[in-house]
Amino acid sequence: MNKNQIRQVIVLSVISCVALFYIEQILEVSYVLKTSSKILLFLIVPVLFIKIVLKEKLMESLRLNQIDVKGLQLGIELGILSMIVVITAYVLLQNYIDAEGIILDLQERLNITLETYVFVALYITFGNSLLEEFYFRGFIFLKFYQSGYHWLGYIFSSALFAVYHVAIFATWFSFEIMLLALAGLFIVGFIFCWLNTKSNNFLNSWILHICADIAVVSIGFYLFWTL
Repeated sequence: MNKNQIRQVIVLSVISCVALFYIEQILEVSYVLKTSSKILLFLIVPVLFIKIVLKEKLMESLRLNQIDVKGLQLGIELGILSMIVVITAYVLLQNYIDAEGIILDLQERLNITLETYVFVALYITFGNSLLEEFYFRGFIFLKFYQSGYHWLGYIFSSALFAVYHVAIFATWFSFEIMLLALAGLFIVGFIFCWLNTKSNNFLNSWILHICADIAVVSIGFYLFWTL
């Protein structure tokens, strides 16, 4: 990508994340509508950008036409480690987390119940993680990285990934825990970016993201059952 296309991606991605925050926290639409909006902004729009503006074939642009299975081993190993870290962090910080508030927010704002949470958990683990990795690491970071804008790709992708999550848990945590979560997400985003330079596509970070989400949704099941 040239400098002008880099600027276009930056503006487009910021607008998309702001729009999702507005949809999530201001409009408070149903989970189905929120998910549909994310698919539009994180999948359809960037795919059109790649095809129309960059004039590239999707699979070749994302380096998915030639996959090195051995190159994905690191993603699997770090994925298992991430599950341990997430669960350990919850155990250590659970006294500082408003668990009842989280469940109430899911029930009232998104109409999620224990019964529907099963389907939501599956979507979060495999569908949502794919959207986020395609968008933040495939469409943003790797396109920047492959164009020679290495540090811009690392910093912008990781920062946007962290801030974007504010739309999800804006009412869940205290200010201190929120800052800690944002710092953690930035570091995680940085690691995800670095990990993908080993495979030159976003599959490694997707594997790691799936494993981390398995731990997160498992905690969610625990909260639904016990509260």
